[in-house]
Amino acid sequence: MRALVAVALGLVLLMLAAGCQSEQPARARDGKRPARPVAQEPPPAPATERETSEPPDAVAVPDDAEEPAPAESPLPEGLERPDWLATRVLPLRADGFGEIQPTPPELADRRLPPPDLLPPPEGDAFAATLEPVPDDVLARSTWSSECPVDVSDLRYLTVTFWGFDDRPHTGELLVHASVAEDLTTVFGRLYEARFPIEEMRVIARRELDAPPTGDGNNTTAFVCRPTTGGTRWSEHAYGLAADINPFHNPYVKGDLVVPELASAYLDRELERPGMIQAGDPVTEAFAAMGWGWGGAWRSVKDTMHFSHNGR
Repeated sequence: MRALVAVALGLVLLMLAAGCQSEQPARARDGKRPARPVAQEPPPAPATERETSEPPDAVAVPDDAEEPAPAESPLPEGLERPDWLATRVLPLRADGFGEIQPTPPELADRRLPPPDLLPPPEGDAFAATLEPVPDDVLARSTWSSECPVDVSDLRYLTVTFWGFDDRPHTGELLVHASVAEDLTTVFGRLYEARFPIEEMRVIARRELDAPPTGDGNNTTAFVCRPTTGGTRWSEHAYGLAADINPFHNPYVKGDLVVPELASAYLDRELERPGMIQAGDPVTEAFAAMGWGWGGAWRSVKDTMHFSHNGR
């Protein structure tokens, strides 16, 4: 009897142990307790724009990064043409010329870019065209039936020239047919020497009657006008003379300077680009075609001027 009671008591104890074990947390298959859940912290509040945005000048740039090249300027620095050119009328002297005044600082070492009238040439090679004077060119020139030369004796010449901006430009001239090819050669030599010219265009009749501003610098050939300060026809009226960079190479007679603001260029020993000197490429080129130079005259100095007969 006692044996049966002991067995029954053992069975009861076994059942009680099984029930207590079933209440314990289950183990993972790897024998480790599951990790205790960690309370999630609330996500950080969105940063303000000031906190997340870099200031424009604080953008990080790699040390080896190349800075972008600056945009190419249309003209070299200091070569802009003054807005007042050809607008400041000078008081007149008794002889009809403008009052001689000091050279403006902007023109004391004049190196202005050409105001292009014709399209620039393609490439850097010298180019020239020669033809009878077109009607539209004749209409904007100084020619009239009163001039000492007939239109049929003139030619329209375009040539490439170097500007003070160190770029090639296209200029135009009216010249006498008998010297047209020689002048083409002359300007080809000036281009080869890279002699700078500021402007080269046909002069209009209205310019002959315009009040003086004293700052012109147009290289030209045919102009139907009398000699400077005289009454007889100039060699320009025949297309047998050329003036090169008048402002850099002024006409001087006594106290008269033309252009009237070009006094800074009276000292011919102070050589600057655009000036003509004895023995330089300009005088040599014209001498090769037999033309005389006004810079060699005695009583008058006309350093801009070259002519077929030396006058």
